[in-house]
Amino acid sequence: MPQDLPARMLRLLSLLQTRRTWSGTELAERLGVTLRTIRRDIDRLRDLGYPVEGTTGTAGGYRLAAGTDLPPLLLDDEEAVAIAVALRTATSGVTGIEETALRALAKLEQVLPQRLRHQVATLQAATAPLPVPWSTGPEADPTVLATLAAACRDHEITTFTYRTGKGITGRRRAEPHALVAAAPVWYLVAYDTDHDEWRLFRVDRLTDPTPTGHRAGPRELPATDAAAYVAARLAAAPARYTFHATVPVDAATARARTHSLPDRVRPLDETTSTLDLAADNPHHIAEQLLGIDLGPTQSIHGTPELAPYLEELGHRLLRAAHALTEHDDQNNERTGLDARHKQ
Repeated sequence: MPQDLPARMLRLLSLLQTRRTWSGTELAERLGVTLRTIRRDIDRLRDLGYPVEGTTGTAGGYRLAAGTDLPPLLLDDEEAVAIAVALRTATSGVTGIEETALRALAKLEQVLPQRLRHQVATLQAATAPLPVPWSTGPEADPTVLATLAAACRDHEITTFTYRTGKGITGRRRAEPHALVAAAPVWYLVAYDTDHDEWRLFRVDRLTDPTPTGHRAGPRELPATDAAAYVAARLAAAPARYTFHATVPVDAATARARTHSLPDRVRPLDETTSTLDLAADNPHHIAEQLLGIDLGPTQSIHGTPELAPYLEELGHRLLRAAHALTEHDDQNNERTGLDARHKQ
């Protein structure tokens, strides 16, 4: 049983679960032991039921493969299925843990037997997640996300079918670098080998990701990290509608209340910041403005065509407010009549 394994073998098992393939030398260096010890520990893991495969050649090494039975991970079949479904749901609906859930899902699905994968897919198809406020929009397939996450982890060149915003569909070949959740859209940051440049791919437009088995060498991302790269690309993208305002709140509060990308909000001082919103859908900007006090009207400018949509939203809220007031007045009038009748 796993609890009977020595600490070194538990760490070895953990390493095998975090990456697609390890060379014997890499494992020996990580654990501070000899190659002979690694081979002996691998044999013992196999005896315990862990399906550790060994490959040869320049890209050879050890990997934890899917087996006919779930390896003894202290989970029975039902628990494994329940966790996989929960992780798939978390990748698209729970703010703050999407990337963590995705990494865990990639680990679990790597060793999940085919019969359990079928159960997970069936159960997922029969459930409907509850939409989360501020997170409505296109959803990425959790299976596609898990495949891409593994490719990013292993630096494995991957091909996939991609549909552009103009509806043009074609096969792409890229070196996946990272996945970034910019609610409600998932983005793949990857180096497009056909066009020899870094690209941003929306995962909801991506299908049939297929790892090629070939690994890519390290490339320097033209940004401090993947999230910064996505934020900069999205901020620079042209949009049909724009809105600019100086707001009487600090930058952190403005970002939180409008759910804006970091580059869309800039601090002026401790209590004032500038807000730059852009979208092809005017309703998205209207919804972002609901949570913030815009301050003086002279500090506002942007696309004039956006005004009717903001006015429409304002009228809707006013009608709702008037309806509540009228309902309250009617209730108060009935209460007064009832009181007079009792007298």
